[in-house]
Amino acid sequence: MVEILPSILAADFARLGEQIASVERAGVSMLHIDVMDGHFVPNISLGPPVIRSIRSICRLTFDVHLMITDPDRYIATFVESGADQISVHQEVCPHLDRTLRLIKAEGALAGVVINPSTPVSTLDEVLELADYVLVMSVNPGFGAQRFIPRTMRKLMELDQRRRERGLSFKLEMDGGLGPDNVADVVRAGCDWVVAGSSIFQSDDPETTVKKMQQLAREATAIRA
Repeated sequence: MVEILPSILAADFARLGEQIASVERAGVSMLHIDVMDGHFVPNISLGPPVIRSIRSICRLTFDVHLMITDPDRYIATFVESGADQISVHQEVCPHLDRTLRLIKAEGALAGVVINPSTPVSTLDEVLELADYVLVMSVNPGFGAQRFIPRTMRKLMELDQRRRERGLSFKLEMDGGLGPDNVADVVRAGCDWVVAGSSIFQSDDPETTVKKMQQLAREATAIRA
């Protein structure tokens, strides 16, 4: 089953609890949370205190995407704050195998992320270890960016590797996704579709999520 993951980076933080509740009503099971440090990406977002706060009002799975230069240092803190799964960037992890194992040792699912310019081949040695792979379809750091079409090939390449090697990692995509292209990325192999602005900046986030879920189900039927 394909999951739609609302990204709270695009939410109105003055009404964050209300906006999370609206996507919960749509039946989502996962929430995407972007953490930025102003070093790896040119932006700063939220940290453990915010995650801890929303954990107290929300039972959804927290998919925490660390866009930071030294993830090993903070993994335990994010798990303690409520992260259920944590993804780290291949581009900042000199010992990626060790980092993924550290996430697992802390009790969370371990994901690895690649930027639009990073080849899929850089992940060949950790695909057996990763629980999921996140393909960035924009350059990370800001919301409301336009989808980069060539990143679709990465999904297809990773899906092929998954099938050829008999692996079960999930494929996630983040950046410029919404009702207009959700079916395309699902047909390309995506299991988890992250959407921020297209959901939280719409007139009705709940209705937008339901529309994306329906489009994803239809695309999954075609893919099968």
